[in-house]
Amino acid sequence: MTFLPWLRRLATRIVLGTLVVGFLVVGGTAFRVWQVARDDDRTHADMAVVLGAAQYNGVPSDVLEARLEHARRLYAQGVVGYIATTGGRQPGDNYTEGEAGRLWLEAHDVPTDRILEVGEGTDTLGSIRAVAAAAREKSLRTAVIVSDPWHSLRARTMAEDEGLDAWTSPTRSGPNVQTRATQLYYIRRETGGLLYYHLMKAPAGAFDGISL
Repeated sequence: MTFLPWLRRLATRIVLGTLVVGFLVVGGTAFRVWQVARDDDRTHADMAVVLGAAQYNGVPSDVLEARLEHARRLYAQGVVGYIATTGGRQPGDNYTEGEAGRLWLEAHDVPTDRILEVGEGTDTLGSIRAVAAAAREKSLRTAVIVSDPWHSLRARTMAEDEGLDAWTSPTRSGPNVQTRATQLYYIRRETGGLLYYHLMKAPAGAFDGISL
């Protein structure tokens, strides 16, 4: 008879312990997403990697244009030697995100031979894997990741897992960084996406909608 109360107390402690650990893991991950979002590392790198976002018949969306403009400035300032544009195409598209990025950079005075177009990948992990393979072919080893602030930690983690020595310099403009509500939304989303990636080493499905 005395065994059951003890068992109940043990079960309660296990449940509470699990909840506390879960809170600490989620909270700690969210803090790191926020912390890395504030980093702007201008250490010289072989290339800037522009994570893809929507394009409209070869014209970058406002989100993608903000990332491209940030990478263009890094190139103009001598922070990077190349700019890699990434991202495949959606059904019915005439252009890949990588191609739209290249066209924009060329129109804004970045030499074609300084652009590494990688028009592959339908999610962050696919784009990172494709650009890492292209970088190895050109013996490019270091990369500064250019995306929205909240996307930075997950993208950097994936790049490091693919063998790149990577750090981040996120854009501070564009629709995804303008309001506090948007910021909180993406911090929550990226926290879930990063935890999923750590567990599964796979794209996060519904969490991977950062490329708008």
